[in-house]
Amino acid sequence: MKKELIKTEINVNNNKIGILKIGDTDYISLTDLTNYFNLENPTNVIVH
Repeated sequence: MKKELIKTEINVNNNKIGILKIGDTDYISLTDLTNYFNLENPTNVIVH
């Protein structure tokens, strides 16, 4: 059975955050979240 794919966005303080739903699982764009927290240097938000 093929799972349904739904793409949408939410607006958080005038910043678009992408959301992808595959079947019963939701995925939030980490790239959009890091840009929200630090647009000038988003690589510092997620630490390895």
